[in-house]
Amino acid sequence: MKKIALLFFIAFICCFESQSQEITVYGKAVDALSGKAIKSKITHKSYPTGSISGTSYDSSYAFSIFGSSKYSVTAEASGFITRTILIDPTEAIDKKISRDILMVPTGQTIRLSHLIFKQGKAVIDPESFDELNDLVAMMKVNTKIEIQLEGHTDSQGSASANMDLSQDRVDAVKKYLVSNGVAKDRVKTKAFGGTQPISKEKTEEARALNRRVEMRILKN
Repeated sequence: MKKIALLFFIAFICCFESQSQEITVYGKAVDALSGKAIKSKITHKSYPTGSISGTSYDSSYAFSIFGSSKYSVTAEASGFITRTILIDPTEAIDKKISRDILMVPTGQTIRLSHLIFKQGKAVIDPESFDELNDLVAMMKVNTKIEIQLEGHTDSQGSASANMDLSQDRVDAVKKYLVSNGVAKDRVKTKAFGGTQPISKEKTEEARALNRRVEMRILKN
């Protein structure tokens, strides 16, 4: 009986220690176009309750996490779109998490660069969920933001089929956001098919660059 009690005690201590380990989170707010550091108001909050929070006024931030709670980190700067990222303690390597916040100038679109679909379909690859969860967090933290999701394909194949595919893909992203608590009237969608290529080169790299979903801030 004493051995069983001792095992339970050891398990409790190990669990407590693992939950109370300190994780250091740090990073910078940087211009997504130039890579330069941007002095910002950077606020971190426990997610989703916001019961623990802190704010810094600089281009860099740092704070500590204890336990398993996620945190949102929001950067605000004049002339830039407010951005939020979601920090998950399970991402820690050697008790550290490094995440920069890419700031996009007001009026420009933000490419969802880690959004992946199955080829020729509107099925979102699970590897995309981290970026979409960042977007969910941003919209929950900044409740006045309204966005437009803009879908683009390459120019190969039927123009009408490409238009339909780009619409289906932005609809799939909107469905994901709404299913995770974002009001549907805050998310508009627009399809462009292959009519607005970034590159007109006939290489696979250029075609991959043209296949994208971008986010436009309609109201901030």
